[in-house]
Amino acid sequence: MRFINPMPFVADLERSRRFYVEVMGLRVKTEEGDFVAFDNGFAIHQGEALQRTIWGNVDERPEGYGQKNLLLYFEHPDIDAAFAAIAPHVRLIHPVETQAWGQRVFRFLDPDGHAIEVGEPME
Repeated sequence: MRFINPMPFVADLERSRRFYVEVMGLRVKTEEGDFVAFDNGFAIHQGEALQRTIWGNVDERPEGYGQKNLLLYFEHPDIDAAFAAIAPHVRLIHPVETQAWGQRVFRFLDPDGHAIEVGEPME
């Protein structure tokens, strides 16, 4: 068994695609209908379409997809530059902080409320 990628449900695929490309700087690897995969292994899927595929209906609509129970983790070699580029476009959870383990990170919410952490690479 091999883990492939996380795939958060998103309310508006195009809005989220633009966010991950324009704000996060990811590159699209493939787009297949209601699915977008980025070249780093991350992917997003139109929420209602994936709900229908998995559960057969969309009768139970969540209030939102980001539920403070999942953290999407990214790394960037220049954490200060990443913060300067991303912070003006997001709802920050907190600015760059040094964690107890010595890593500098910042956290914010994507358009669907998924929590994202960007950290500097650890040696």
